[in-house]
Amino acid sequence: MKPKIEDVAKVAGVSPTTVSRVLNDRGYISGKTKDKVYAAMEEINYVPNDLARSLYNKRSYLIGVIVPSTGNPFFGELVAYIESICDEKGYKVLLCNSLHEADKEKKYWEMLRRNQVDGVIVVTYNRGLVDKEQQFPAVAIDHYLSEHIHVVSSDNFQGGELASRELLETGCKKIIHINGDANLETPANNRQYAYERVMKEAGRTPETYHVVSDAAFLESNIGTIQQLFEEHPDVDGIFASDDLLAIRTLQYAEHLGYKVPEDLKIVGYDGTSLIRSLYPNLTTIIQPIYQIADDAVQTLIQEIDNTSDDRKEKTFPVSLWKGETTGSFT
Repeated sequence: MKPKIEDVAKVAGVSPTTVSRVLNDRGYISGKTKDKVYAAMEEINYVPNDLARSLYNKRSYLIGVIVPSTGNPFFGELVAYIESICDEKGYKVLLCNSLHEADKEKKYWEMLRRNQVDGVIVVTYNRGLVDKEQQFPAVAIDHYLSEHIHVVSSDNFQGGELASRELLETGCKKIIHINGDANLETPANNRQYAYERVMKEAGRTPETYHVVSDAAFLESNIGTIQQLFEEHPDVDGIFASDDLLAIRTLQYAEHLGYKVPEDLKIVGYDGTSLIRSLYPNLTTIIQPIYQIADDAVQTLIQEIDNTSDDRKEKTFPVSLWKGETTGSFT
């Protein structure tokens, strides 16, 4: 028979109320008493009922995280940081990998709410995911979900400026930008707006190609890259909105016979540890992923505690990693 809280109390020589207070960290309990309770739990193999504790505390200490794909290095690194930070703060993470499917995202959102998680960190587009009138502790990373939900992101405009100026300063004459779906509401669109401003200030005509998905190796996205080179064979600079797109563009360009960086210079965006380890020659914009994850978790906990401020959007500065794809490695 599964041990009960009364069994722990009997072995520890304390009351069931004392055991409950130890488990729920309520009131003052001496270290000696806590040690006796924990020793008794271990002796009879008692496992606390988290559901019962959450009902007692009116908090589950569970946080849901919805991401489009953990296979993307940026999302993978982001989730790893979120999980680590949540663990330090006493929370567990329920990870939902939507595989870029809108229906699956909506199902995950409803599932997390039904399972009474304390809040949700969302790293996906609002394709009907959130009712704009809905009030529930949530934080979005690099995406707009509703006017009620806090957004945390890198300074996408600064990143777009750094990438575009790097290409200009290394001598590029024909610079093209590859961005995500233009119809989606996301702070990442500021990368394109910055690129366009820098090009116009330099007397150049901006040209942006849009891929239909941030899954960079989908055939439809490869088709967009192919179209870019067919229509602009004189391109000598490309700013891609994420590193996977940049790498795929680099591979396709070399397949066509372009030499990088002699004929073509490329800048990516994200700068994850994995990409900088595997492709250190790729010039890219480094997002402060740990800071983004840390602020998202802290903001969500403030939402849960009803102590959050009125700030609805926060950005963190980015930096440039100079690789050989723009001609100079540092």
